[in-house]
Order: sequence, then structure tokens, then C-alpha cells
Amino acid sequence: MNKWKGKSKGTILGYKIFVWCIRNIGIRSSYVVLYFVAFYYFLFEKNSNRYYRYYFSERLKYGFWKTKLSLFKSYFTFGTVLIDKTAISAGLRNKYTYEFDGIQNLRNLLAEKKGGVLISAHIGNFEIAEHFFADIDFDCQINLVTTDQEVTVIKEYLESVSVKASSIKFIYVKDDMSHIFDINEALSKNELICFTGDRYFEGSKFLEGELLGKTAKFPAGPFLIASRLGVPVVYVYVMKEKNLHYHLYARVAQNIKKRDAQGLLNSYTQNLESMIKKYPLQWFNYFDFWDDIN
Repeated sequence: MNKWKGKSKGTILGYKIFVWCIRNIGIRSSYVVLYFVAFYYFLFEKNSNRYYRYYFSERLKYGFWKTKLSLFKSYFTFGTVLIDKTAISAGLRNKYTYEFDGIQNLRNLLAEKKGGVLISAHIGNFEIAEHFFADIDFDCQINLVTTDQEVTVIKEYLESVSVKASSIKFIYVKDDMSHIFDINEALSKNELICFTGDRYFEGSKFLEGELLGKTAKFPAGPFLIASRLGVPVVYVYVMKEKNLHYHLYARVAQNIKKRDAQGLLNSYTQNLESMIKKYPLQWFNYFDFWDDIN
């Protein structure tokens, strides 16, 4: 079965094509190119097609034709999210609008002076959040804890076309657990620690929880760490909507007991499920998430 390996797919050529299109034909016109890209993946990406057909038909209970259409639209939507991320990084933030649903939750969290934990998912476009935070006087360092170590040449290229360097710091998970010291140091400075909680990869510790009516494996780290730190936990998502508009959500994890990692996971899956049902095309986990495909 195709498991997530801790690295994202992508080539520098693809990003260069995005940048060329954005600069020469504009953002909306660049979306047109994606119809051809999405159609290619719809026809030839056999593994992710199988997993996403299962997601739409078995977990969301879509019919045959709605599943087919949703599969194509999910690839197209993923492409628009990548174009948006590239365009905003390249200085076109003013082309986009946003609304923030729950900013006071983050302000309250920072007012406690203990730092805080944000838990997101591979849904929407969280990586552009920092560009919108700057517009609402949300001045706080965000540290992203990740195992997703993208190809260095892609990162370097994106930095070369960006108008300014990203303010997000990365804390990489290490086998010797030294990342725990980095997390505690950041919290002591009243900074925010962000995890994505929806990608378990083979060989790492996991917890099991129910999502969309079926049990799946989730990475244990975010929930074990967040439940033991004694700091507020907020679920954060940045979701794409029509007309170059984004909707930022922040929801406080309620009634979570300290050191109750399973309770935190259950709260997270309930929150994530509500977001998936609202934006079913924007959950970009193109692998056998439920271990259910032979």
C-alpha cells in the first residue's frame, strides 16, 4: 500500500511554470492551465486516483459520477492552492481578500503569556497564513513542527522569487527527540508551535481515531506533546473560497485534560471532520489514509 513517506511530491519545473504563468498571464489565467494538469492526473495518477475514489465514494458516500467529477476538481483545486501560495509569496498579496473567523481565540491565547499550540492539517492553504496575520496586527513567531523535508532546491527557488523571506521557523522532528527542547524554548518566548495532525508515516508512533466513520492512524507526536505542555491548543485552517478569497478559522480545543493525548486526538478528528465536510475538495491527503485499499 502507498503510505506517506514524510516527503511531499513536486518538481522545481512545476513551480517555475507556475511563476512564469503568474507573471506573464496573471493569476486567474494561470488557473486555466490547471485544467490540463488536473486532467493529466485524473487520467494517469493511478494510485492517488484509487485512494481518492475511496475517499469520495466510501467515506463521503458520493455517487459514481459525483465521485469522478470530485476527483478531477480536487486535483484542480490543489493546483490553484499552489498557484496562490506562489503568487502571494511573490508579492501579489494585494490581489487576495480574507476573513478571519476566531482571531480573538489567538489573541486570548497569546495574552496568557505561555505560548500555545496550533494544530492544523493538510487541508486548505495554511502556509499562507503569515501573510494575512500581518494585516491584523498579529505579531507572533510561528514555529512549524514537521517531518516533511521538501527538496532543498524547491525551497531555495521559492525563496528566490519571494519578495521577503518567510517568517515561519521550522522545527524538524529528530530521532534523538532534541526537537522537544526547541519546542519548549519557543513556548518560553510566548511563541506558537504548529503541528499538522493528519499524516502518520510508517515506523513512527501513532494513535488511532475515527474520521469520517472509520478508524485511521494519526501521528502520536502532536497529541502527546500538546497534551503534556499545559498550554492552550487551537485548531487553525486557512481555506480557499471563490474570487481569490480565503477564510481563516481558529477554534479552541475544549475540555481537554492534561496528558490525555487520546482525548485531544478525538477532539481534533471531530473538528477536522467538520472542516472536511465543508471543504471536501481541499483535503490533500493523496494516499491510503484508512489502510483500507487492497
